[in-house]
Order: sequence, then C-alpha cells, then structure tokens
Amino acid sequence: MIYTVGEMAKRIGVAPSTLRYYDKEGLLPFVERSEGGIRVFKETDYEWLQVIECLKKTGMQLKDIRAFILMAMEGDSTIDERLELIIRQREAVAQQIADLQETLAMLDFKKWYYETAKAHGTTDVPRNITLEELPEEFREVRRKLRGK
Repeated sequence: MIYTVGEMAKRIGVAPSTLRYYDKEGLLPFVERSEGGIRVFKETDYEWLQVIECLKKTGMQLKDIRAFILMAMEGDSTIDERLELIIRQREAVAQQIADLQETLAMLDFKKWYYETAKAHGTTDVPRNITLEELPEEFREVRRKLRGK
C-alpha cells in the first residue's frame, strides 16, 4: 500500500509538516518519490518512522538519528556502531526515568505534606513530625530535603 505524506503523518501521529521537515533534514532517505516528485510512503517505511519517533522521544538529536539511519542503510557492517548508539541512548533514558522517579517521589511527599497541613490547619504538623512518625515511603525524601 502507498501512503501520502498526510496519510502517513496521521498514521504515526505527527503533523505532515513534521515528515517534510524530517525529509529536509535527511532522516528519510528511504522514502521514494513519484514521477512528479511527491513523497510516497510504503508500508515498510512505517517501521522506519516509528524508530525515528522513538529515538526523538529519547532526546536524541536529529543529526544522530540521521547517522543511525544512514548506518542502518549501509547494512550489516554497521551493526556494532548501531548497537553502541542504542545502548548509550537506552542508558540515557534509564537515567531520565530514574530522575523522574525521584521527582515523583518529591511531589508525592509534598502532596502528603500539604494534605496533612490542610487537615491540621497548619504546616507546623508535617514540618515538625519526627522521621519515625513520617510514613516510611517519605523518609528518604525528607532526609534529602534536610541534607542528610
């Protein structure tokens, strides 16, 4: 099946202008053109576009995505380089997730803090509660907040 820019953009959940931009930036060397120069996407292009979107969501720069695609198009001689790139990006995403989990823990603590303050009509109660009285799930956050 053949797709237009608009059809493929809708299918992967991006604006058509995004696909045009990707093409301009050299991310779509696999996309064929009609005799009139119009981009035509094939079913097999969908997987490429999904990989591009995935790598973009990881924060990878377009120049690095382009390099990855060009390596993939070179074939098996670039397997090691592509694997290394994916491993590095996976490590970066794992770190982002860990950072976000720490942020979520802080927000959960502050939510508990203000819910407790609201219930007692003062922030004195959650601020002065001892570490032992504090729900266990918030103890590590409290230690970090107090520099311990």
